[in-house]
Amino acid sequence: MGTAILLQIAFRNLIQARRRTGILFLAVGTVTAMLVLLQAMSQGINDNLVTAATTLSAGQINVAGFYKVTPGSAAPIVTHAAEIRKIIEDNTPGLDYTLERHRSWGKAVSETGTVQAGLTGIIPAQEDRFFKTLQLAKESDYVADGRDEIIGDPRKLSEPHTVVFFANQAKRLGVRVGDTITYKTETQNGRANTLDLRVVAVAKDLGLLSSFSCFTQKETVLELGAIDPDTTGAIWVYLKDIDDAPVQMAHLREVFLQKGYRLMDYNPNPFFFKFEDVQGEDWTGQKLDLTLWKDEVSFLSWVIIAFDTVTWFLTSILVAIITIGIMNAMWQSVRERTREIGTMRAVGMGRMQTLLLFMAEAVLLGLISTLAGAGGGVLVALAVDAADVHVPIEAMASILLSDSIHLSVKPLTVLKAVVFLTGFTGLSALWPAIQAALLQPVKALAHIE
Repeated sequence: MGTAILLQIAFRNLIQARRRTGILFLAVGTVTAMLVLLQAMSQGINDNLVTAATTLSAGQINVAGFYKVTPGSAAPIVTHAAEIRKIIEDNTPGLDYTLERHRSWGKAVSETGTVQAGLTGIIPAQEDRFFKTLQLAKESDYVADGRDEIIGDPRKLSEPHTVVFFANQAKRLGVRVGDTITYKTETQNGRANTLDLRVVAVAKDLGLLSSFSCFTQKETVLELGAIDPDTTGAIWVYLKDIDDAPVQMAHLREVFLQKGYRLMDYNPNPFFFKFEDVQGEDWTGQKLDLTLWKDEVSFLSWVIIAFDTVTWFLTSILVAIITIGIMNAMWQSVRERTREIGTMRAVGMGRMQTLLLFMAEAVLLGLISTLAGAGGGVLVALAVDAADVHVPIEAMASILLSDSIHLSVKPLTVLKAVVFLTGFTGLSALWPAIQAALLQPVKALAHIE
């Protein structure tokens, strides 16, 4: 019996058992749709993490470091920034572009509130990606009596003494676009310094990463910290292919060592986790610290791990339920069709063909169900993502790394889900199919239902 005929018989058997087929179709399709949605949510969180991390906290590769005037002090700065940036640009295959980010930590003070925040200094003319990625919040998102429209322009950071906050920070400070806040920090020699900064825009929250970051221009950070102009906080390196980052970071380490620079041992953690260790080390001067973007946001890796764990756990439970349901359905099918099996065996169908027939029914059912379920899941994911659904719970927004639900559908991931669940559906019918194949024709024909 040819494969085409076998599949044709299997399909007709599924049509004949409409009620049972319909129930299994709905169950398998629903599980597939749920799996696709969970994977889309996980990929969406990962996309949010990459976008937020490489916009707010890190480049794909980061060349930063610490400068120590005395063994017990440590400032997260890089001296001779122009020289180091040129070395990077001349020795990084696949380089797209580089940026400088200046760092300051202090307190933003308004008439009604205070916020501890890292003030990041940017060079606006070099920050097209930053301005394209940043999404502005409606005034009503951070001001109780605010208008339901976007106010402000982040490109006004090119003006002196300006700042961009995120919605949650603006809400806590009680400020809106056009208001002035006072930013307090310490210079490298320990003196307190303050500057009045005008709010030129308020951006949508990006979860935990935006809760302690605000932005100004490079000159403002230099003025606040009384820092030399040829100094920076970090040089961010962007590649044409982000997957090349580990290799290129290792290459840059070798280049800097060959040119006589001192490097810190590789430590896959954010720079602010390293202060205590650096302050306890007996050296002075400059040491460079090279990290990947993942290292600078490693404290958020639990979000992806936790969600993937939940996805795996729920999928396992759903697959187990489906497996039991398909096995029971196939057992029922074997019992109902015992005499039919005996007839097919009596007219020449072999045991292997009988087994393949029942397996073909399960695989066909699984394939049709998973394709339909995957299609439905993809449509729902695309619709939810397009709707830009706002997350009203702040804690949930912090986990999702965005104030709106983002679902990202990857064709390869959907294909894997279809293949996995189709295969599992077929395997679930293996034991009942074996039992059907082992039936003796004479006994099967004599079977009385």
